[in-house]
Amino acid sequence: THFTYKVKGSDETIEVATTRLETMLGDVAVAVHPKDDRYKHLVGKELEHPFIKDRKVVVITDDVLVKMDFGTGAVKITPAHDPNDYACGKRHGLEQINVFDEDGKINHFGGEFAGLPRFDAREAVYKALDKLGQIKGKTPNPMRLGVCSKSNDIIEPYLKPQWYVNCKNMADRAVQSVKKGDLKIIPDTHERTWFQWLENIQDWCISRQLWWGHRIPVYLVKIPGVIDHPDTNNHEHFVVGRDATEARKNAAKRFNVAEDKIQLTQDEDVLDTWFSSGLLPFSFAGWPDEKNPDFKPYFPGDLLETGHDILFFWVARMVMMSLELTDKLPFHTVFLHPMVKDEEGGKMSKSKGNVIDPLEVIDSCSLDTLLQKLYDSNLPESEIKKTVIQKKKEFPSGIPECGTDALRFSLLNYMIQSSINLDVKRVVGYRNFCNKLWNINKFALSFTEGFQPEKNGVAGLKLSLSDKWILTRLSELITLTNERFEAYDFGYMVQGLYDFWLKELADYYIEAIKPVMKGNDEEAKKAALNTLYICLDDGLRMLHPTMPYITEELFQRLPHRKGEAPESITIAPFPQKLESYAAEGVEADTASLQLTVSKF
Repeated sequence: THFTYKVKGSDETIEVATTRLETMLGDVAVAVHPKDDRYKHLVGKELEHPFIKDRKVVVITDDVLVKMDFGTGAVKITPAHDPNDYACGKRHGLEQINVFDEDGKINHFGGEFAGLPRFDAREAVYKALDKLGQIKGKTPNPMRLGVCSKSNDIIEPYLKPQWYVNCKNMADRAVQSVKKGDLKIIPDTHERTWFQWLENIQDWCISRQLWWGHRIPVYLVKIPGVIDHPDTNNHEHFVVGRDATEARKNAAKRFNVAEDKIQLTQDEDVLDTWFSSGLLPFSFAGWPDEKNPDFKPYFPGDLLETGHDILFFWVARMVMMSLELTDKLPFHTVFLHPMVKDEEGGKMSKSKGNVIDPLEVIDSCSLDTLLQKLYDSNLPESEIKKTVIQKKKEFPSGIPECGTDALRFSLLNYMIQSSINLDVKRVVGYRNFCNKLWNINKFALSFTEGFQPEKNGVAGLKLSLSDKWILTRLSELITLTNERFEAYDFGYMVQGLYDFWLKELADYYIEAIKPVMKGNDEEAKKAALNTLYICLDDGLRMLHPTMPYITEELFQRLPHRKGEAPESITIAPFPQKLESYAAEGVEADTASLQLTVSKF
């Protein structure tokens, strides 16, 4: 809507435009560009507000907000009801006039329109301006509207007293902790985000107008004869206290009055959830009582694992608040995992019907359940039909039971990439890998009746080329797995384990020793069985952190040496090193043999 303001003491007017006409009731200025020759003669002059005669509305210049070639080149300024106007008002010291009440109605600052709901006021103001001859027409203006996710109401920018934390010093310490290496962020590519946020930190608004959360521990003070009419916009009228008793004592001390003269009203706002969450590393352990028996054993911690999307919202807040309140980092390492998305790389959303419930993958899920998610989504009908056909083809009987081991292993394998575009068919593939593990061990155990592993491993045994080759491959795997574990390179770690079990142990070595196990060469059998035992024992131990359930079950079935079997694989030592036969050229010889066999 285009309308004009009259310039006081002349016949001139200045035309502005707005999509929210009712906010003109809070206008205090019209901004133009300092280089715009059309308006230079008007800068500094006052304008007549058509409805609020004592309102001071002045023409100002602002090269940040105003674009000369957009619209009329003149912008109405309502500091209390628009973020950009608010910033402009702060730059020029303009008055902030809130013309709405908390029910969305025009308040007493709106003059004759007081009491009208905001959208009714929009129509009423239009008619009144039109009657005055100040409406200049309407033009289309595509824009994005903020809408409440619960009520679908259009969100109104609204000035309200809030509580803030000055984060400058805390942020500086958090930045230095990473630069000095005291805090390690993995992958280190996320350090850029850390510095970008914290080196440009702004005051943190920690108050929320919600019904749940930690209530802010501040109290409005009323003292007859001292503060008869407490002002919520005056921070001097508030005191802080862990409870009303402490707040009353603080108020008595500040205002030098007796405690019985003080009336307190606790602020109804609650703390931002990230403020409460930021206290987590030490608040659970009895802080501020640092002598609490839980404090020293559990704070500070070592490692935090979380998604990279909340690096600033949560991780940075924990670091800043721990340094500020305890003078210690809450942990020394932060490991950030990628976001889990659908197989097309889209964000999971109920409205899209693409949410993958991990319990449905772990325990199984019927086709009807999968399809119902699509029918309940907000997808176009054509897209639903297309996806239904796809789901019926991929999962005609629904998602089979995959278990937690297959899901965990699959998610870790995705970490080779920067995003986890989760395809359930891939999880099903790792379920089949679990079956393969079971069958490998079942095959091995079929030859182990009465078998006891040699105390010195394979030392002194008559090892074949295949035995030496698989032990060499296992030796290299142990080295790589430890290196990748230490480097948090879980994607390549599990891929290496998968390739060893499936492509080297199952596809080659076990096939190579089948004739040996059926033959009559007892020395060769003994060497093969001990070699196979070492591969299974070390292989399961390395797999255990990523597949804890199936590895525990299979580990308990292995024929461990009497008196040396760990009670659980969980407490069994992780493989560290193994003798390699690489120097004998076994890998090259085996490669030549495999190439020869492949020709037949």
